[in-house]
Amino acid sequence: MSAVGTSLGAVAAAVEQAAVEQAAVEQAETNPVLNISIFLAFVAVTLVIVIRAGRNNRTAADYYTGGRSFTGPQNGFAIAGDYLSAASFLGIVGAIAVNGYDGFLYSIGFLVAWLVALLLVAELMRNTGKFTMADVLSFRLAQRPVRVAAATTTLAVCFFYLLAQMAGAGGLVSLLLGINDKLGQSIVVTVVGGLMIMYVLIGGMKGTTWVQIVKAFLLIIGAGAMTVWVLVINGFNLSTLLDAAVANAVVSPAESILAPGLQYGGNPLDFISLAIALVLGTAGLPHVLMRFYTVPTAREARRSVVWAIFLIGAFYLFTLVLGFGAAALVGADTILASPGGVNSAAPLLSLALGGPLLLGFISAIAFATILAVVAGLTITAATSFAHDIYASVIKKGKGDPDGEVKIARRTVVVIGILAIAGGIGVQGQNIAFLVALAFAVAASANLPTILYSLFWRGFTTRGALWSMYGGLGSAILLIVFSPVFSGTPTSMFGAGVDFAIYPLNNPGIISIPLGFFLGWLGSVTSTRREDPKLAAEMAVRSLTGFGAEKASEH
Repeated sequence: MSAVGTSLGAVAAAVEQAAVEQAAVEQAETNPVLNISIFLAFVAVTLVIVIRAGRNNRTAADYYTGGRSFTGPQNGFAIAGDYLSAASFLGIVGAIAVNGYDGFLYSIGFLVAWLVALLLVAELMRNTGKFTMADVLSFRLAQRPVRVAAATTTLAVCFFYLLAQMAGAGGLVSLLLGINDKLGQSIVVTVVGGLMIMYVLIGGMKGTTWVQIVKAFLLIIGAGAMTVWVLVINGFNLSTLLDAAVANAVVSPAESILAPGLQYGGNPLDFISLAIALVLGTAGLPHVLMRFYTVPTAREARRSVVWAIFLIGAFYLFTLVLGFGAAALVGADTILASPGGVNSAAPLLSLALGGPLLLGFISAIAFATILAVVAGLTITAATSFAHDIYASVIKKGKGDPDGEVKIARRTVVVIGILAIAGGIGVQGQNIAFLVALAFAVAASANLPTILYSLFWRGFTTRGALWSMYGGLGSAILLIVFSPVFSGTPTSMFGAGVDFAIYPLNNPGIISIPLGFFLGWLGSVTSTRREDPKLAAEMAVRSLTGFGAEKASEH
């Protein structure tokens, strides 16, 4: 009899939980005025920051690197703000809530990647470059072809990353305002793109950096508060939280959300490909590499990366609790049924914890996250085009710095329009997954050339071009002919169209080794040897920082 009573009690509790979840979603949809008010307050504050910082943009260095005026801790917060994108907050929390253990692999990969950036890239890039990644890659190689190739790969990586942020923006504001139709989400994406263009045109790198510092602080505080709240509900016992997540799981067996294989069990190679891309991708991300030029010395660059690792590491620990907290308190089926889909887990968790007020606050932070990251990506892409293609290739280094900045501003508008168009096309995709594709492209096209340039004196212009174009081309081709584009219900073209011949979702397992191989092959088969004096100068400068301010003027 007691067993029957217990069973009835469990059923009643389940019904009550379902009612709470449904009420939460309905409540989110019926408080658009509160949500939009908090969001507009955040936009107003960040715009004031951007306008005040933008007053000091007098030179190209001010616009591109903020005048190299930021300290290590400040730049560490800015790097965290750049790196902790919508994928980190919305995508990973959603991936953990729906796929359990396999979703947490994104957190592990994104964090471990910083060790590669810290140990192999950060200080040496700061010492050798001036404004962009191409300054390093072209230092001892043929300037014009290498700069064009580097600018091409930079624009490609930034575009893939921008798609993820735009997808997150559409899903988030759809949840806030209860917009479920495609047209409404497209309008939201257009508004985000317009705001992004305004941020970068007015503030440049200095304004963008301060927005990222404020956003990183708010995001870590907000995520930390929600983490403590979830732990309090579960008596500060992680096992109790995991048991609650299992009890509310929609998969069978329920315990599979705590074990590897729920998402990648069908094809372990897909997981290996993803892991390689995540771990190696950060050191090739142009918008992260550009952050190393905003500090005055190599020592500050190193300090900024150490600060970033601590901040980012703490945040990714929060995602574990938030993800399983969303699974326990909201439920995977409720998350997937919401307007924002899998990317709605964190906002819905905030709603379950603190009601509409906390939902508005957390969603505003997430939206500020998207705006800040999108602004950083846009200024990186615009800088690369203006500095590497316009000033160095078209004007052959003889252009006017003011004219270069004008070209950068025009490029911002073009990139913003392209990002809006692409963002409308990828609505509904998991943004952590989309960012993983950007990491794969970065690791395939940029990382081999960066490492060869810094550490191998036998590296040649041919090797650089083969590596960058080969890595970029192979990564994009594999993505186009993978299930990402066609063949499954979650593909961009849906299950009705199927031209997928590459079975994995991530190209990294093939395209990254291919990028390294092509760089080696192009160098050993090259008939032209590079200047040994420039190679020696680059080695000294990368290790000591001597002459770094004139890095691109050899």
